[in-house]
Amino acid sequence: MASTTALKKLATDWFAAQGWKPFPFQLEAWDHYLNGSHGLVNAPTGSGKTYSLLIPAMLEGLAEGPREKGLRLIWITPIRALAKEILGSAERAIEGLGLPWKAAIRTGDTKTTARRKQIEDPPEILITTPESVHILLATPGYPEFFSRLNGIVIDEWHELLGSKRGVQMELALSRMKAMRPALKIWGISATIGNEEEGLAALLGNDYDPEKIPIVRSHIKKEIVVKTLVPEEIETMPWTGHLGIKMLPLILPVIYKSQSTLIFTNTRSQCEIWYQQLLEADPNLAGWMAMHHGSISKDLRNWVEEALYDGRLKVVVCTSSLDLGVDFRPVETIIQIGGPKGVARFMQRAGRSGHQPGATSKIYFVPTHSIELVEVAALREAISKGLIEDRVPYIRSFDVLIQYMMTLACSEGFRPDELYREVKTCFAYDSISEDEWQWALNFLMYGSPSLESYEEYRKVGIARGVALAMNKQVVQRHKMSIGTIVGDSSMTIKYVRGKKIGTVEEWFISQLQPGDAFWFAGKCLELVRIKANEVQVRKSTQKNARIPSWQGGRMPFSSEVAETLREQIYLYKEGVIHHREMELLGPLLDLQAERSALPGRDELLVEYFQSKEGHHLVVYPFEGRLVHEGMGALIGQRLGRKKAMSFSIAMNDYGFELVTDQEIPVEEWITHELFDAKDLIEDIQQSINSAEMARRRFRDISKISGLIFQGYPGREKKERHLQASSSLLFDVFREYEPDNLLFMQTYEEVRTFQLEEARLRDTLERIKQQRIVIRRPGRFTPFAFPLIVDRLREKLSTEKLADRIRRMIQA
Repeated sequence: MASTTALKKLATDWFAAQGWKPFPFQLEAWDHYLNGSHGLVNAPTGSGKTYSLLIPAMLEGLAEGPREKGLRLIWITPIRALAKEILGSAERAIEGLGLPWKAAIRTGDTKTTARRKQIEDPPEILITTPESVHILLATPGYPEFFSRLNGIVIDEWHELLGSKRGVQMELALSRMKAMRPALKIWGISATIGNEEEGLAALLGNDYDPEKIPIVRSHIKKEIVVKTLVPEEIETMPWTGHLGIKMLPLILPVIYKSQSTLIFTNTRSQCEIWYQQLLEADPNLAGWMAMHHGSISKDLRNWVEEALYDGRLKVVVCTSSLDLGVDFRPVETIIQIGGPKGVARFMQRAGRSGHQPGATSKIYFVPTHSIELVEVAALREAISKGLIEDRVPYIRSFDVLIQYMMTLACSEGFRPDELYREVKTCFAYDSISEDEWQWALNFLMYGSPSLESYEEYRKVGIARGVALAMNKQVVQRHKMSIGTIVGDSSMTIKYVRGKKIGTVEEWFISQLQPGDAFWFAGKCLELVRIKANEVQVRKSTQKNARIPSWQGGRMPFSSEVAETLREQIYLYKEGVIHHREMELLGPLLDLQAERSALPGRDELLVEYFQSKEGHHLVVYPFEGRLVHEGMGALIGQRLGRKKAMSFSIAMNDYGFELVTDQEIPVEEWITHELFDAKDLIEDIQQSINSAEMARRRFRDISKISGLIFQGYPGREKKERHLQASSSLLFDVFREYEPDNLLFMQTYEEVRTFQLEEARLRDTLERIKQQRIVIRRPGRFTPFAFPLIVDRLREKLSTEKLADRIRRMIQA
């Protein structure tokens, strides 16, 4: 075998031929990889992370010489769009180094014939997703397929870490390591706050902080943030579609750039902005496109290729283009509304200046006035290097059960051996033998409440090996592999059959044949619903609806929340560090005049009455999820003082409770109401009343296979799935409260949906603050966005605009 020095010279010579020079962090990663180490590469977007690990894997292949063909490297990508860039980079390096290797992509979009060929004649480099790896593990003969594997790289590990896809990856790695003890495992991350914990989750019991390296680039990425605002701040609305009113300022930015990405936070917002831009400037037709996760694969691929080739000038997109896709012509990034997270904002900014040493520039377009505080907070957080932690999932029994079923569908597993493997995972380090046996029994018999039903008996044990009971069980399971869940989607197709994309069932259920809606930049008329297909034709109707998708809103991260509160405190103290706070001054002064501007040691509470009832509004400025939990908690505790019901609304600034009964606020709104004592018990009760646990349990039921979602093209209706999971939820609550899936539901709601730890910290912070109660006679600037968000769910756009106008004039 050639020496490491000689191998590295081959790579540096190829770099030189391209006009490049390896960065120190790339050389360091090459050394560690070639020496057989695991590790993590942390480097900003566009700094050469890909070649820091592709190159040493290929050099290792050169050192092996002409051995048997077979898979040598798996490259995991969290999104399909990133796979194409990795493939291009791999093919360039393969050719440049003269390596007799092939690279290929395997995702959900890969055709069946190509997948079959990959099994028969594996490429040396396979670029794939966590879901596709598990599908391979469900394929008979997979040990042979992986028998020559030398390394696995998990790209954008931070994106997987804080999700069940990360747990899914941990389990796959535990099996790979058992088959290939010398396997090298590496992660890549551009933006992560808890690097050490992220690496520990990636490597499980192989993690040794003294021996496993974190390779840091030390390349400073300069990010320039420019806020687009009108000349007169007084013309900015308190809430509503400010972004749309900013179109005259955005169009010149688009035209002075060769290409522009406009990031929106939701798919609905993406559709709205595309239409508004086209209406404002019809000359963009043919030069502008849209990209989000519900648009068909063919359309997304066309957009990516056209943007790369320079055929498109502007693309309106969502997080579907957040990660790693190297669009060389992109010069300008525009962010519509607050991205809610520092890492997300930096990731999007990094789409411009996507090369080492280049400055990234991003334009921020607030959708209402108060969002100016957010951009000031983001700029402050970036300057201080505050990046969010990603909280890993642990003890996810739904993912474990799915994984066990995956292995049972192919080669089977020996329970004792698999238990020892699973225990090596970060997520399952604490799993007990009793819990493991429960999971095994769940697959063999169903839970105690379900053991008399044949459909829950999926696995049997023969000669010590657990195997799937029959082909139907295997087929059903393979159709359900994955941890990405949501409301049931229906396929949108033209009457003549061409697929356009998918839309959630609940939205389509509101339409009648003849109704029109906008999708992927086209006005479509609903013709009929056939099975799981929405058949449409093009329409010229003017009053078409915009689809909306459930669960699209993102909450503030704790880093954004903390820096945002600091900006408000500083303004009250007369200190202004950012232009946005100066621009927002008149509105903050109006807030102080009508109510109060909270200081460091104050919690602001507003109470007023309207035709809707009595409004209690609280402003912790801690993010939507914390406010959802706190709103339910405070409503639960107020309901103990007097029987009353509340409607709850929340945004990132605060929460609102509305009731038809008067609240003696000076008497009831005390520190005792916000006490963290008995928090878990009170949250448990408020979760039940808010139906949060039922929604979470439905997702857990899908992942674990407790409910079957149907075959492709014949998926079960969402209302049927909801009824099935709700029935099971009630059965377990009544007869089997120690069911691990049922118990996991509450744990996840507390940890991830209500962010219990962060909620507890917020309550402790409030305990140290003075509660300031105000009774404004009119709507305040802080309350206004919260109330309008609630009204938007009930009123059409025209009625909402009229209502807002009346509220402002009141």
